[in-house]
Amino acid sequence: MSDVPRGKHGRSTHHWRRDLVELAALFTAVAVADAAANLVGHGPDGPELLVVSAVVLIATAAFHTWWARRHGHAPPADDTGARPPSDGWQAGPSAPGDGADGAADGEYALWRMRTTVKDQPGSLAALCTALAGRRVDILSLQTHPLAAGTVDEFLLRAPAGLAGSELTRTVSLAGGADTWIERADAHDLVDAPTRVLGLAARTALDPAELPLALRQLLGRCTIRSLPAAPAGGDREARAVPADGILEDTVMRLRAPEGGVITVERPYLPFTPTEFARVRALVELDARLGPRVPRDRDVLTLPEGGAITVRRAGPDDVEAARAMHERCSTRTLAMRYHGPVGDADRYLDHLLSPRFGRTLAVQTASGRVVGLGHLLWDGDETEVALLVEDAWQRRGIGGELLRRLVAMATEAGCESVYAVTQASNTGMVAAMRGLGLPLDYQIEEGTLVVTARLREAPADSPLPYDEAREPYGERVARD
Repeated sequence: MSDVPRGKHGRSTHHWRRDLVELAALFTAVAVADAAANLVGHGPDGPELLVVSAVVLIATAAFHTWWARRHGHAPPADDTGARPPSDGWQAGPSAPGDGADGAADGEYALWRMRTTVKDQPGSLAALCTALAGRRVDILSLQTHPLAAGTVDEFLLRAPAGLAGSELTRTVSLAGGADTWIERADAHDLVDAPTRVLGLAARTALDPAELPLALRQLLGRCTIRSLPAAPAGGDREARAVPADGILEDTVMRLRAPEGGVITVERPYLPFTPTEFARVRALVELDARLGPRVPRDRDVLTLPEGGAITVRRAGPDDVEAARAMHERCSTRTLAMRYHGPVGDADRYLDHLLSPRFGRTLAVQTASGRVVGLGHLLWDGDETEVALLVEDAWQRRGIGGELLRRLVAMATEAGCESVYAVTQASNTGMVAAMRGLGLPLDYQIEEGTLVVTARLREAPADSPLPYDEAREPYGERVARD
């Protein structure tokens, strides 16, 4: 701050005494210079001394100018630690490079990192300073308090040439422990509260979203649902308290409909903060109770008949059993790969939103003639189809499969697989009709066809991603 007082409009207000001091100093300097000139000029070597003095003064001024330019007080531009212009960081090539980190071309990469620091003043500051020394920008930070220390979760933007091992080493030298790091993408730029609120909204609209919401909240993990055990049955289901259990890399919580939800993440322990978030989502789902989205589409088949495709749930168990009775033994065997008499036993599981999503095909009279299942199978996703004999070869199976794959893509699944018999040409044709890369595995007559969704066409339909009124109708022609 300047110590010069300023007037109302910012102009300096000089006091009259300062002017008198400046004039007195000027007169004194003139008098001293005149006395020195007379003393030297009237001496025997006066003119020579004046010339030598002038040369020395000029040389001294030149040396001072050179020294000031070579050793300026201001730090170099590339040593200030200042962030490059925002355009450079976004565009990449215009950002300044750092040869030491291998990012001379100005490209940057996103990283997610967790590390544990001591719960004492200055620990986090030392860590941030160490990252800044490697030109690493901290985009977001979350803290997870522990009994001893704090887990800090960072979203970092680092030079592309800076390897994850180098980041880990830098953090370790700055006091971080148990460091974990992985590549991130643009989806991680959403702040944590916004992401949690979005997942809560999805869970509120559709109970089948709960496993997906937990997976997106926690990252790569395996989620399994254990059905409610009968009296005297599985002890695990009855041993989980109402508040759940957190054991390092495993969470166990009571499912809203009974049973147990188990979440495992072997590569990274869960924190109490994550456990509290998971409990909140599960409690929200339990309070809302059973519910199934009421969206439905009316489609026109190639021969002109109209069908309705809608979400199915536990209320459709009886209609599904009636469809089983109208299906042939061969059709049921192709679908369930076991004794035909056990087919009805699977319906409670298949139609539960806790284990996936089910689409039902319904005629104008209200009869269910087809079912399509998208089942969460740990880290993988299975698709399965069943179409009543009288309605086969009309494109219903292909329509169901396209919609299930679109839902899997929307949920972030990398692939889906179908288990069928090698002689089931209808299912194989439907999978090939997706236009996706397929992998085939045949073992003892059982065929497993896997479709990779990361290479799905850009125009893949997402029928349940459109905003429309419940029971809104849409006509689609093959």
